[in-house]
Amino acid sequence: MSYSCGTTVVVTLLLLVVASSLSLTANANSFESLLQLPRRQSRSTRPRSERLLHVGKFGAKGNGFTDDTKAFADAWKTACSSKVKTRILVPENYTCLLRPIDLSGPCKARLTLQISGTIIAPNDPDAWEGLSRRKWLYFHGLSRLTVEGGGTVNGMGQEWWTRSCKRNHSNPCRGAPTAITFHKCKNMRVENLNVIDSQQMHIAFTSCRRVAISGLKVIAPATSPNTDGIHISVSRGIVIDNTTVSTGDDCVSIVKNSSQISISNIICGPGHGISIGSLGKSESWEEVRDITVDTAFISDTANGVRIKTWQGGSGLVSKIIFRNIKMNNVSNPIIIDQYYCDSRKPCANQTSAVSIENISFVHVRGTSASKQAIKISCSDSSPCRNILLQDIDLEPSSGDGFTESFCWEAYGSSSGQVYPPPCLSDDTSFLEQSVQSGITSAYL
Repeated sequence: MSYSCGTTVVVTLLLLVVASSLSLTANANSFESLLQLPRRQSRSTRPRSERLLHVGKFGAKGNGFTDDTKAFADAWKTACSSKVKTRILVPENYTCLLRPIDLSGPCKARLTLQISGTIIAPNDPDAWEGLSRRKWLYFHGLSRLTVEGGGTVNGMGQEWWTRSCKRNHSNPCRGAPTAITFHKCKNMRVENLNVIDSQQMHIAFTSCRRVAISGLKVIAPATSPNTDGIHISVSRGIVIDNTTVSTGDDCVSIVKNSSQISISNIICGPGHGISIGSLGKSESWEEVRDITVDTAFISDTANGVRIKTWQGGSGLVSKIIFRNIKMNNVSNPIIIDQYYCDSRKPCANQTSAVSIENISFVHVRGTSASKQAIKISCSDSSPCRNILLQDIDLEPSSGDGFTESFCWEAYGSSSGQVYPPPCLSDDTSFLEQSVQSGITSAYL
C-alpha cells in the first residue's frame, strides 16, 4: 500500500497529539499526587524497619495475677536503648499486672508502646505500701513516644474510692495514684486506647510539649471521686480530638501555666464538665491562655464549660473560646466562678484574684438541669472583662418554666439570640468606673 505525503503528515500529527495527551495526563496525575496528603500508615501493621519486642519474651505471663512489672521494665530498658524504631507489644490475649513503674527516657530512637491487651493495677491499696502512691504508670523525659493499641489500662480503683474521704468523710484524706502520668514528654501521641477505673486521675500531662491525643475512651463511675479524665498542667501545644470521657470528676481539667490547647469532637459526661482550673489556690500565681474547645457534647454533668479560681490568687485566664457546644441535662452549663472553694471549711474572703478576660461562649445550645444556666460570678477587685455570649439557647431540662442568667462584676457583650437573657454589663461602664476610681483615689 502506498501513502501520499499528505497522509504521512496527518499520521505524524496524530501520533504527536496522542503523545502530548499522554504526557499531559501523566503530568496532571503527578500534580494531583502532590496535592494529596500522604496516607497515614496503619498502626496495626509493623513497618519492616521496626523492631518488635513481645513482653512475653521478657518473662511476662499475662495471666492477670502474676506480677509482670520486672518483665515490663526489662522490655522497656531494651527498647529505650535500641538505635532503631522499636515497638513493645502487649498482645490481645495478655492481661499484665503491673505495680508502680517508671518508664523513663531519653531513648535513642522512636518508641511505640502497643497495648492491644490489658494492663491492670493491684486492686488492694494495702498492696501499695512502700510503693509510690501518687503515680502508677509514669512516663517521663521522653520524646517521639507513641502509646496506642486499642487495649485497656485498668486502674482497679474501686477500693481506693471506698476509702476516699470524698466519699466517706470519716475516712482520712490520703493521696491516690494517677493511672498514667506523662512528665516532661514532647512530640508524642496517645491514641486508640481505653483507660478505665483509675484510682484517682486517669491521664495527666505535666510539663509536656506538642502532644496529640485521639481516639481515647476514659471511663469510670459517676460516683468515683477525683477521677478526672484528662488533666493538663504546665503544658502547651496539646491537641485532644475524637475522645469520650465519662468519669466522676472533670472530663478535662486545664490548670496552672498551660497554653495553646485545642479540644475538639469530645463527648463528656457524666462528670464535672470541661474545666479551666482550679487556679490560684493558696495565693498562688497561675496563668492559662489560648484554649479552644470546639464541638463538644456534654451530658448529665455537674457543670458544662467552667472557669474556676480561688480567692487570694493572682495571674491571668485569657483568650478562651468555647464554641459549638451541645448540652443535655447539664447543671451550670456556662459558669465562671472566682469564688471557688473546694474545702470542708468556708473559705475566707480575700481581695486579690486571678484576672479573667477575653472569654467567648459561642453557639452553646441544649438543656440546663439548673435554673441558672449562665453564671458569671467575678471578683469585686478584679472583675471579668470582655466576655462574649453569642448564639446561646439553654432551655430547662424539664421542658417547663425558664432559665436565668446571673452576673456579678462581669463585663462584656452579647450577639445573636441569647437565652436566658444575658446579664453582662457593658465594657464601657467598666472603663468609666475604673477612671472614676482612679480620680477618687487621687484625691484621697
